[in-house]
Amino acid sequence: MNMNRFMKLSAWLLAGAFCLASCANKTANAQTNEDSGKNEPIVFLTKQITPDALVKIYKALGREAKGNVAVKISTGESGNPNYLKPELIGKLVNEVNGTIVECNTAYGGKRDTFEEHWKTIKEHGFDVFKVDLMDEEGEFKIPVQDTKHIKYDIVGSHLKNYDFMINLAHFKGHPMGGLGGVLKNASIGVASANGKANIHTAGYQEVVEGLWSHTDNQDGFLESMAAAAQAVHDYFGNGERILYISVMNNMTVDCDCVANPEPVKLKDYGILASLDPVALDKACVDIIFNMQPSEGNDNQPLIQRINQQHGILTIEHAAKIGLGSLKYKLVNIDE
Repeated sequence: MNMNRFMKLSAWLLAGAFCLASCANKTANAQTNEDSGKNEPIVFLTKQITPDALVKIYKALGREAKGNVAVKISTGESGNPNYLKPELIGKLVNEVNGTIVECNTAYGGKRDTFEEHWKTIKEHGFDVFKVDLMDEEGEFKIPVQDTKHIKYDIVGSHLKNYDFMINLAHFKGHPMGGLGGVLKNASIGVASANGKANIHTAGYQEVVEGLWSHTDNQDGFLESMAAAAQAVHDYFGNGERILYISVMNNMTVDCDCVANPEPVKLKDYGILASLDPVALDKACVDIIFNMQPSEGNDNQPLIQRINQQHGILTIEHAAKIGLGSLKYKLVNIDE
């Protein structure tokens, strides 16, 4: 790591530690904060990882999911045991009468065709819900504010059917992006297979064929994820009809898209939620970077993965282009 990047990362981590240390006060109303504290959004936290806790933290946000509600998750690659389980998310999905939404992957596996993806959905138990593979009948383009790399975001055509989105992410590492949180879930997750190619290649190509020969622009890929996440945020009423939840359990260095992930070396932490996706991903990363390692709770592999892939750039660029804030207030709803 060069000295400039080291100094930048050190400052970034010190800012995160300050946020964690200063977040002792609890508020009863997220909407008040949304109106009056836009420069310091609230990130709610519960250390409970249960169906009831998931509903509770959703309600703490103070934003009701109305109309036809998309619940964006990762259905997980066949063989991966770490995806968010139906028994955990089911109460929330039913609370909002939501539809689980996904798109096909851009890599070879059990979710790169609709036939195999539907088999995986059934294998992982998500067929107890309404499920929609949004790119099964095509795709369309939505505008991006940041055109540095991609000129638009290519998403599944069924996105048009939804009035509201709950971005329900599983926080963990990622082989290419360094980390996977709500920003990745909004960008790569909502993009069609071709949209994923567009993001991964930083706008170099818009089709999956031959994708992996054009993925050497790592920072461009990370910045493109931020741009695409902002496009989805804007699509839902300039962020007024979307909310973000991140579950910190079964955390490994690999994404749920990896069929045979590395072993989990971190203890489950809790559930975090915010109306600000940048603040939420930042809070999750701060927790990982600032925890003290202990027996059965080794944060070093995930930290190394994030640093190796320059994963913090997605969060930093998302803040730079105006998607959210790197500063936040952490509010524990268990207290």
